[in-house]
Amino acid sequence: MKVKFSPSLMTMNLDKFKEEIDFLSDKVDSFHIDIMDGHFVPNLTLSPWFIEQVKKITDTPVSSHLMVEDPSFWVEELIKVKSEYICFPAERANGIAFRLINQIHQAGLKAGVVLNPETSVDSIKEYLGSVDKVTIMTVDPGFAGEKFIVSALQKITELRTLREEKDYEYIIEMDGSSNKAHFKMIHDANPDIYIIGRSGLFGLSDNIETSWNMMAENFLEATGEVIH
Repeated sequence: MKVKFSPSLMTMNLDKFKEEIDFLSDKVDSFHIDIMDGHFVPNLTLSPWFIEQVKKITDTPVSSHLMVEDPSFWVEELIKVKSEYICFPAERANGIAFRLINQIHQAGLKAGVVLNPETSVDSIKEYLGSVDKVTIMTVDPGFAGEKFIVSALQKITELRTLREEKDYEYIIEMDGSSNKAHFKMIHDANPDIYIIGRSGLFGLSDNIETSWNMMAENFLEATGEVIH
């Protein structure tokens, strides 16, 4: 199975916006866009407007990761800009999860849920069969460069087992410090998608092609798998 990557555009070089999007569009399966409200996490990042700019220059799907106190508001905004995946935080979905999922699906888009390191798979089991994607955070959310949390990887294994047992169809992605130091242990946990940011891709070189080739070399060295 082809290894799938989703670059986190929060960490890209914004002065090379079009150049990097153009190059990566031929390489990756989606673009990961973090939307933070300054309350759920103490940071402000990208926005629906940013998604509109990305969509002007690529057909590669966009996956929006909400780190917000009010997911209902942001889901409506992301439906307007047709973010292909809209992923809400499990910690703010109690009481509205089915409503959010239905709203996203009725718009012809895909629904995802995100688990922070302290949040268990058990907390989403009631609606796990209804989502299209589950994102496992392997760092505390909100900032790039946070410490990798190895124990979070066990949730990837748990989700794979549940998917097989229940015949669910969600995809599993991991988000946080996906880089040379951690590629081997992430690969052993076997997510469907690796989200890559500054330490794994954008920070390796000032040139995106060089960065990509360095990442591919690091991944091959750690896992034995070739990235095309």
